[in-house]
Amino acid sequence: MIAYVVAIVVIAFIFDFINGFHDSANSIATIVGTRVLNPFTAVLWAATFNFAALFTVGTAVASTIGKGMIDVSFVDANVILGGLLGAIIWNLITWFFGLPSSSSHALIGGYAGSAVAKAGLQAIVWGRKWIETLEFIALSPIIGLLAGFGLMIAVYWIFRRASPHRVDRVFRVAQLGSSALFSFSHGANDAQKTMGIIAGLLVSTRELFRFEPGLLHHFYLQSADRIPLWVEISAYIMISLGTLFGGWRIVHTMGSRITRLRPVGGFCAETGGAFAILLATRLGIPVSTTHTITGAIVGVGATHRLSAVRWGIAGRIVWAWVLTIPAAALMAAMSYFILSRIVHLG
Repeated sequence: MIAYVVAIVVIAFIFDFINGFHDSANSIATIVGTRVLNPFTAVLWAATFNFAALFTVGTAVASTIGKGMIDVSFVDANVILGGLLGAIIWNLITWFFGLPSSSSHALIGGYAGSAVAKAGLQAIVWGRKWIETLEFIALSPIIGLLAGFGLMIAVYWIFRRASPHRVDRVFRVAQLGSSALFSFSHGANDAQKTMGIIAGLLVSTRELFRFEPGLLHHFYLQSADRIPLWVEISAYIMISLGTLFGGWRIVHTMGSRITRLRPVGGFCAETGGAFAILLATRLGIPVSTTHTITGAIVGVGATHRLSAVRWGIAGRIVWAWVLTIPAAALMAAMSYFILSRIVHLG
């Protein structure tokens, strides 16, 4: 059983890697789309700032995932693994079709679906964190849209007498900073979701490791209120490595197919999106970086004219958002039923 739990921890870190792989496009699509950096340099830049978040943010989002959404008394190793498998399967499906769906909501949906498959709706902790998370599915793209639109209007007014060439030159440099800020916010919010899942697993199986010596003793965790340092470091390393191998299919969708961007537009989209995500991280809300940056890109495109936004592509993305939680939950529930018949927990 100890080996099974350790294997699930490894799978959780694989999900973290896939999260970085899947969502790296959110961090680099605009800076690649505006040709400020080439794709290889952009992923190195984004991965660096993904990891930098380790040193400056807390673990409020991890605590929300670990204990604020699912009743831990119903959680066991099969529930955690079923949730992870549901999220991974949905992420790979949307990656294959080039759709920037939310890894965050895939994980939340998977975790909930697996827990409900075991214990019914009583496994869900209905309360403020679920309300905030579901609200932000709708609010995060709107906040991103308004932030991108507002920043773009402000920049146009400030630089109204500057030549287009000068504006491009200024914002080619400024976009390095905005891309770094967005990558930082991505790491700060998304890495913590994996930490929360692992914390939930370790709390639910803590008696297995109470008297284990050496490295295995570090798997003993009494409460999800405190995330072990080794879990934090590993989660940030894995999401950063995932970013290094980023998803080029989604880069194309985000960076050029929604709307054509110039450096000034990339700067406004990234900056607006980053501040919205950092606010949610501070509040302990597992927000979607995908939703936020897509809304910001749409907001920037809309400052030119509404027809500058390819609404058909945006519509496909919205459908992927709507389907993510129920689809991941369904796949996780199926995974749990299979696991519960293969792996019998004592």
